[in-house]
Amino acid sequence: MNTTLAHKTEDDQSDTAAKRTALVARACSLIEASETPPSLHDLAAKVGMSPFHFHRLFKAETGLTPKAYSSAYRARKLREGLSSPDASITRAIYDSGFNSNSRFYEASGQLLGMHPRNYRAGGAGAVIRFAVGQCSLGAILVAQSQRGICAILLGDDPDCLVRDLQDQFPKAELIGRDNEFEQLIAQVVGFIEAPSIGLRLPLDIQGTAFQERVWRALREIPPGTTISYTEIAERIGSAKAVRAVAQACATNPIAVAIPCHRVVRRNGDLAGYRWGVDRKRELLRREARA
Repeated sequence: MNTTLAHKTEDDQSDTAAKRTALVARACSLIEASETPPSLHDLAAKVGMSPFHFHRLFKAETGLTPKAYSSAYRARKLREGLSSPDASITRAIYDSGFNSNSRFYEASGQLLGMHPRNYRAGGAGAVIRFAVGQCSLGAILVAQSQRGICAILLGDDPDCLVRDLQDQFPKAELIGRDNEFEQLIAQVVGFIEAPSIGLRLPLDIQGTAFQERVWRALREIPPGTTISYTEIAERIGSAKAVRAVAQACATNPIAVAIPCHRVVRRNGDLAGYRWGVDRKRELLRREARA
């Protein structure tokens, strides 16, 4: 292949990728601007594609299906509305795209992990069981809501980890030293010590629509491999949002199960890690060895 033809091929590929990104960005804008979640057929028609090809393209670019993206966006709007002291729950319901109270309350448990009044009250009424233990990386705290694991925290001081959990759920009922729950933390510790055994636990993931896209992409990185922040941004269809990707990694509340430790700088150097770069280095070393 001559140089001119090679350059033309690269330009064509670049144009195609840019068009795909622009098309998905337009679809995301349509979802966010709609009062109620648009159907797959309506979205596909508005961007001039068949539902099948649009669904496949959207998921390839964002890591989410259009329905999952819509749910994540509504969840973020709902949390923003409930966090505002001046807005009522009814206002938050309609602002987040629900056209009736009944439909909202059917979905609120999945979107928030708890009743909306409890969410607004900082987790009041929610029961979160947790246990603190030790592993070769230091202290570890594992917490579980009614829906699944909501926090895996690592550090040097167990008391600091407990305070961190209290800050996340200031009004929830936190239950520690549960003998049955000790078995769960043993599973997490076992995975940290031997990554090859895998970790299959239900997760209670709560974040903004963007954070959930990043965290979903992180969970698709195979153990023993790394990826750059730039590549994650490209995978979720937000190539220019590299800093926002790094921030989503930094605020990840579920260590190891959402493997933000597998993300590095473009040149392969280790970047920051919420629980310390030394722990990140050791986790990667263990996964590579396994």
